[in-house]
Amino acid sequence: MTESLVAGDVVRDERVVPNASWSGVVAAGEVLTIVDVGGNQSADCLIYNAHDPDERYSVPDTLAWQGNAYVRTGTVLRSNEGRALMTVVANEIDRQDTIGGACGKESNTLRYGHHVMFHHGCRENFLSEGAKHGLGVRDLVSNLNWFMNVPVEPDGALGIVDGMSGPGKRVAVRAEMDVLVVVSNCPQMNNPCNDFNPTPLQMIVVRREREE
Repeated sequence: MTESLVAGDVVRDERVVPNASWSGVVAAGEVLTIVDVGGNQSADCLIYNAHDPDERYSVPDTLAWQGNAYVRTGTVLRSNEGRALMTVVANEIDRQDTIGGACGKESNTLRYGHHVMFHHGCRENFLSEGAKHGLGVRDLVSNLNWFMNVPVEPDGALGIVDGMSGPGKRVAVRAEMDVLVVVSNCPQMNNPCNDFNPTPLQMIVVRREREE
């Protein structure tokens, strides 16, 4: 198994198969490393204040505070109250996406035709996993897409294209408060976000070693 990007005592180390979901509370100071096991696999992600899920990850607040459309090392992931939820402390690819959104049955049918109308997507994974924590449809907001490549073209257009990640690439995010993290291992097979071949993810949570 791949190791965490950040040293510490391992709290959780779990593999997420394609088309499955994962969730867990990451305590303040702990670090979550997400591993792209097979390469070019999108990990859709939502983040909530573990004690008050009405406070949750906000794309506009995150982008406005940093003045950049991409998530990179040092990006502070902000809540809808402007507070720091998590910080990207290490990142093995150039940039991460937070503007491409999440797939779902309805959007897949609209984009790819009725032959996929029964294929569920990240939206359905979010609902299923979130229900374990009392979350529902009203709690679904715009999400992060770890390892997905969504370039912003000079004319402002967006594209979902072949990823920049590879087997074993990692991103590590530190919790700035107790947070609930919900991740969908994206089942999308109709665009290049998963290289048309969904593969596993690995989720590693560590408690940081105390500095001397």
